[in-house]
Amino acid sequence: MTQIVFVHGMFQNPKSWDNWVRYFSDKGYDCSAPAWPLHDGDPKALRDNPPAGLGELSLDAIYASIKSAVAGLDKPVVIGHSVGGLIAQKLLADGHVSGAVAISSVAPNAMLDFDWGFIKNSAIITNPLKGDEPVYMDAKTFHGSFANTLSDEQAAVEFEKTATHDSRNVLRDCMGSSGKIDLSRPHEPLLLVAGEKDEIIPADLNEKNFKAYENTGSVTDFREFPNRGHYICGEPGWEEVAAYIDGWLQQNRFDVDNRIYAPSAI
Repeated sequence: MTQIVFVHGMFQNPKSWDNWVRYFSDKGYDCSAPAWPLHDGDPKALRDNPPAGLGELSLDAIYASIKSAVAGLDKPVVIGHSVGGLIAQKLLADGHVSGAVAISSVAPNAMLDFDWGFIKNSAIITNPLKGDEPVYMDAKTFHGSFANTLSDEQAAVEFEKTATHDSRNVLRDCMGSSGKIDLSRPHEPLLLVAGEKDEIIPADLNEKNFKAYENTGSVTDFREFPNRGHYICGEPGWEEVAAYIDGWLQQNRFDVDNRIYAPSAI
């Protein structure tokens, strides 16, 4: 069966992929969701007792950890969210996976957007005056920026269930040399997914990311979902997003029986 590796983003851990792992496992895929370094365990426990060294965690360390997990498999498909989306794009560019889906991905090559939500949230996280102090996620911030399309009650539940603190160095690194990708080279199939109401990675930036890929002989697709925020993988209606991705995998013939990729005639 086709293997899928799910890669979480900042302020989350593998818990955020529980529904997706069940969904795609039921479809016949072999699924795994490795944790970033210092992100393994129960999210509440991680919030109550932030791991030592969390504030120093780098994108390179995360990428090395996920690449190691992927290396033990047979060129899986990778599905990543936010910074996990950028990691998915990097794994694809480096030839480690047979296909990638980048959801609300932090864009490579220091691509920016002038959306106020993007500027505000990026500035708060990367604030150089904070040094290596972690970013401590709280329920109000989670609802206002991360899960802005949810009700107060829904956001509170999701915060308790999935939210973690994180290293501001990760996003800083995404904006530097560690976040660079050669977008002119041929690559295996890539799907970029955006949420219309995303306050952290605006849909326009996702589309800019998509359009930056230059190789016309490679499969590169884009889909924007209406009324979705950055918490697109956990908010009500996540099943529609998952079903679309499953259909895209099938159209591009990531066959769950033989793991063979062949460009679709559809």
